[in-house]
Amino acid sequence: MIVLALDTATSDLVAGLVDTDGPRVLAESVTATRAHNEKLVPEVTKLLDAAGVTFADLGAIVVGCGPGPFTGLRVGMATASAFGQALGIPVHGVVTHDAIAWQMGARSALAVTDARRREVYWAAYSDGERVAGPSVTAPADVDVSGADAISVPPSLSDQLPASEAEITYAAPTPLGLVASADLGAPPVPLMPLYLRRPDAKEPAPAPRSAAIPADFSVETGGTP
Repeated sequence: MIVLALDTATSDLVAGLVDTDGPRVLAESVTATRAHNEKLVPEVTKLLDAAGVTFADLGAIVVGCGPGPFTGLRVGMATASAFGQALGIPVHGVVTHDAIAWQMGARSALAVTDARRREVYWAAYSDGERVAGPSVTAPADVDVSGADAISVPPSLSDQLPASEAEITYAAPTPLGLVASADLGAPPVPLMPLYLRRPDAKEPAPAPRSAAIPADFSVETGGTP
């Protein structure tokens, strides 16, 4: 089965095609960019052409559901949902950090990503199983004890507590995303892991002018 894998939960736009009869990667792209919305669909089209397959050849879609910032995360999830609905194929959501930890291969791993606003998202793993998180905290509050390897963006590595663990940076990959999904299980509704309120907020209602009566009706232009 050919699976389309997508992730926009981090600053890396991840897209790829994985043949589960291997498994093997048919085509993939991991690009550092903030322009997920503009680049994701064209990138998918480019990968399909490179692999010599069409949308009709896809059997399932896997998408990273975060944790991640609101704006970036919803791009991948909305795109995956739209593709799945149009093609009539299942869409499976996975924790982005699970895909990162899968490819790290460490017995005890810690996956850390940028949550912005001076915070990070993190999750801890032992023998491939998530044992803590995902959570959002300040970098200095991340528990790094016991980790053999830590994946963290280079710009944040010096903000974590001191550790003797191997420091690296691993973006989620299509193969890691597919490996983290239970493709044999019935798909469930996608649940984005924001872990906090989005940066964009609805504006507060404007205060009523004292010159306007409290029972003023918009429909009638005066009191009812």
